Amino acid sequence: MGLVAVAAMTSACGSSGPAESGAGELRVWALEDQVLNPIEQKSIDSFKAGGGKAKLETFGNDPYKQRLRVAIGSPQAPDLFFNWGGGNLKEYVDAGKVVDLTAALDENKAAKDAFIPSVLDGAKLGGKYYGVPMRGMQPVILFYNKKLFTEAGVQAPATWDQLLAAVDAFKAKGITPIALAGSQAWTELMWAEYVLDRYAGDAVFKNIRDNGAAGWKDPAVVESFQKLKDLIDRGGFGNNFASVGYDVGGASTLLAQGKAAMHLMGSWEYTNQLDQSPDFVKGGDLGWVAFPSIPGGKGDVSNLVGNVSNFYSVTTDSKNVDAAKKFVTTTLHEESYIDALVAAGDVPPVVGAEEKLKKTPNAEYATSVYKMVLDSKNFQLSWDQDLPADDATFMLTQLQEFFLGKVSPQQFVDAVAAR
Repeated sequence: MGLVAVAAMTSACGSSGPAESGAGELRVWALEDQVLNPIEQKSIDSFKAGGGKAKLETFGNDPYKQRLRVAIGSPQAPDLFFNWGGGNLKEYVDAGKVVDLTAALDENKAAKDAFIPSVLDGAKLGGKYYGVPMRGMQPVILFYNKKLFTEAGVQAPATWDQLLAAVDAFKAKGITPIALAGSQAWTELMWAEYVLDRYAGDAVFKNIRDNGAAGWKDPAVVESFQKLKDLIDRGGFGNNFASVGYDVGGASTLLAQGKAAMHLMGSWEYTNQLDQSPDFVKGGDLGWVAFPSIPGGKGDVSNLVGNVSNFYSVTTDSKNVDAAKKFVTTTLHEESYIDALVAAGDVPPVVGAEEKLKKTPNAEYATSVYKMVLDSKNFQLSWDQDLPADDATFMLTQLQEFFLGKVSPQQFVDAVAAR
């Protein structure tokens, strides 16, 4: 899910090669992004105004990842690099290529206190901080069609039982209960993530991330997937979800046109609906709620999954480590930088942003998302970003098989645990 969300925000791929930098000048690597790059440049300009030196170098999505993998550990490594946190960052941390920023954040308490704790933790590995948030937050939310719910006489689900009742009510009316772009496994992953969180608690996936097979073999994992299987078998996603896509607006259109009642998706769904079906949004028919609780489950209902934020991290081979630490602890929470994020439509990862968001065109939605994150006890990075790339790819393939009924909950767990 993380890659698709980022791709939705980035411009067409292409790459600009690294330029020669002056002595002591920070080289900041990031994705090409028509929206974000000017904001990143603001932070660099601010750093320069304070006497520092820095230069932004941008690359297309896939070229960036390839170039970064080759460059880190070489004389061509940047001083600062854009990343997604979690497993995406852990690979470099485990290789000793990323600077521990814990002490720098502790020394600059204003910087540490500026960020929402659950978001700052997105780049926390082994109890240490290896990155600082530099982009907005994108939790996964349950969107729903208010008009359909009113006509069916059901409320937006706050519990699993209410969700199942809504599924039955919409099936009886010939409406697909939940839109699902099942041709893309990352959309199915959102359901697996939330059901495991609500049923078993956030510590279970952390154990999977940290201990692999041993974590997958926790009995609560199979039990959680059984609950998800029950929802699939109940007809929660209809019969044709495997042929529905997201990139072409398939699932979103089903929701907007009243052919589906609910849609679990990242917070970027609001912008997509505003672009694709403006009357649906402006008419007040698009609703959203947090993922339902599961009775008897160990997960806190405030917990979120999704794209926590993007981060800047410092390379250990940088010849300007002190300057790089100063950059991430002084520029990324400045008011002008946060104002620029808000103006671009982002929900910033800092505390005290409510008043800024209330003044935006989509204030109701933006403040709602912000409050969800602010109140969250844990914000889980999407599994496909928090696991090693090969493991994540295999997991997604098995997940599609699971949703299609080709493997059981136990067979799914056995397969991913055997990696």
